[in-house]
Amino acid sequence: MTVKYTQEHEWIRTEGAAATVGITVHAQDALGDVVYVDLPEVGKTYAKGEVAGVVESVKAAADVYMPLDGEVTEVNEALRADPSLANSDPLGQGWFFRVKVADASQLEGLMDETAYGEFAKNA
Repeated sequence: MTVKYTQEHEWIRTEGAAATVGITVHAQDALGDVVYVDLPEVGKTYAKGEVAGVVESVKAAADVYMPLDGEVTEVNEALRADPSLANSDPLGQGWFFRVKVADASQLEGLMDETAYGEFAKNA
């Protein structure tokens, strides 16, 4: 299991050709209390960098970007029902969607935890 991070503050945890995507602790801290999430459609294919969802908080709204090419296989209905999970457990129960990875080599362009930690300090 590998976890990588994007410059747009998404995390992606891969297990073979399957991956789970969510927003980082830094992102949810910056947003404040999350009140709504718009999740992608299951079965839809996205290219790396495309907007795959939206997260809204009491402070702002932000796009959720696809970290790599893939097809959405599942969305987190619990998060849709209780958007605050993005705040209380962003790296666990607050995941947004799962994808079937189309090109695993794209993971190479993402940050590991150490690099993301340094990046987030200056974000």
